[in-house]
Amino acid sequence: MGYLMIVLGVGLWAGAHVFKRVAPDRRAAMGEAGKGAVTAGVVVSILLMIFGYRWAPYDLLWALGAWVYPVNNLAVLLAFYLFAASGAKTRITRLIRHPQLTAFAIWAAAHLLANGDVASLLLFGGLLIWALAEIALINRAVPDWTPAHPVPVKKEVTAATVALVLFVVVFLIHGWVGPSPAGLG
Repeated sequence: MGYLMIVLGVGLWAGAHVFKRVAPDRRAAMGEAGKGAVTAGVVVSILLMIFGYRWAPYDLLWALGAWVYPVNNLAVLLAFYLFAASGAKTRITRLIRHPQLTAFAIWAAAHLLANGDVASLLLFGGLLIWALAEIALINRAVPDWTPAHPVPVKKEVTAATVALVLFVVVFLIHGWVGPSPAGLG
């Protein structure tokens, strides 16, 4: 049951996010009600993924060793920075067209590296595929991209600080409610 819930959750997450890309006229016709429907789909998808992951059996496919934890943590820190940089419009956002989706893909790949069980493959692998597909859909819909925003140093400092604080908070909460991101226990 857990595996099915993960697959349904990832599918609903992807469907809710790509709806306006694959059916823009239908989404536009829904107006404000469409925002509510998409939000509801995202919330239900998150619940399906959380409970499906918790209820899925632990069927190990690979175990790469303790070295993956620091690699995972550095990748997650980079993902948090890219996400924060997106909002702050830092220098990296002049080089990476989709910093939030790139951050999501890095986060998913890092978790896939550190968790070699079937449930993780379905969850993080599915979300990685979604993020990469979303990038491709956006690039196809809007092929031209020219970043042209100023980048004050304050924005770099803000993004780095937000990323670091968020990383520490998530690291502590993750260890409290789930497996230790340090690979302990």
